[in-house]
Amino acid sequence: MTSLTHFEILLPELNAYARSISSHSDTAEDLVQDAIERSLRADGRPAKLQDLRPWMFRVIRNLYLDELRRHRVRREYQTREKRLSDEHGSSGDVSRDVLIRLAFEKLPSDKREILFLVDIIGMTYAEAAEVIEVAHGTVMSRVSRARRALREIVGETGDAGETTTDKVTKKWR
Repeated sequence: MTSLTHFEILLPELNAYARSISSHSDTAEDLVQDAIERSLRADGRPAKLQDLRPWMFRVIRNLYLDELRRHRVRREYQTREKRLSDEHGSSGDVSRDVLIRLAFEKLPSDKREILFLVDIIGMTYAEAAEVIEVAHGTVMSRVSRARRALREIVGETGDAGETTTDKVTKKWR
């Protein structure tokens, strides 16, 4: 129980540090809570207060940097997907919508499932991960692979100058 006392002693400093590096107080509270949770689960956590203090600051800093990276990757991904969506047009092209639906049906069930949960229903990756009982990162990679497979089926033109319609209908034959 000595560790809990150490955390209680460090808590004001940890909160102040987290608030200084994050832009929102809610984020700071989450960082401190996550850091304490992780350190309680860690086997190699320092026992002495003077060693625990810098160790906890590093944990908070690393959690914060991880979160920044996650946000950057999501933002880049969303920008790319929006650009692709704009390029392929959401101009009300009914034939394109039909081709996408046909291509969706052509996907294997695991790819259809993940695209349905994330892109059609609008679940977050975390929610989808909970539904299919896999890690959050696994959902992200499955969504990426499923979207790539869908784009390949609905690709613009083939090697012999085939149109999207030709390419999709050939895959159905």
